[in-house]
Amino acid sequence: MNILCVITARGGSKGIPGKNIKDLGGKPLIAYSIEQAKKSKLITHSIVSTDDKEIAEVSKKHGGEVPFMRPSELAEDDTPHLPVMRHAVSFMEEKLGIIFDYIVIFQPTSPFRTVEDIDCTIQKLVDTKANSAVSVCEVETKYHPMKMKKLEGDKVLPYFIPESSTLRQELPKAYKRSSAVYAMDRTHLMEGESLYGDHIVGHIVPANRSIDIDVPFDWTLAEYMLEELKKEGLSF
Repeated sequence: MNILCVITARGGSKGIPGKNIKDLGGKPLIAYSIEQAKKSKLITHSIVSTDDKEIAEVSKKHGGEVPFMRPSELAEDDTPHLPVMRHAVSFMEEKLGIIFDYIVIFQPTSPFRTVEDIDCTIQKLVDTKANSAVSVCEVETKYHPMKMKKLEGDKVLPYFIPESSTLRQELPKAYKRSSAVYAMDRTHLMEGESLYGDHIVGHIVPANRSIDIDVPFDWTLAEYMLEELKKEGLSF
């Protein structure tokens, strides 16, 4: 199999300026994703897609391949992932003269994925022949979607059922995307109408390694998480 991992690292972050190259635990944030892609037993090629020269230079310094600078029209605040990925895949297939079987997306803002997270998510996609596979983590009971509320004027109403009618222990398990690994069938990605498709499968990863760094509080949380994960014997 030929499997391409694209690390998407647009410049111009507003929540945390320069976050993709900001130091976390002694190295730039993007270095985590570059190193993890190289450790995977299934990923055969990995690149960084960025529009930012400084991100490109830092990526190269830490072993990342930056074969192109992303066009500015694919680096706007509201640019979706689909055209960004199609551009990267088309460029690399033409450059290498091959057709990839599967495509993987890493976002630098989720630095605590492991090789097992990566390869198990990809393998599940291969085994199930789904359109895509994503890593997911269990939602804490206090954030369970069945406990969410809505406001009608000043009146608090449940979205689903009255909270008092369901014990915490009786709530069904709920999951959210962990943001660590996104894997797609190449044909669907290039020819379908959406990034994920209709048939999506999930690989469960621990919540204590799941984060998507977006605002300063997330960064503080990531620093704490990293220290706790080191105590568990994990290294990143």
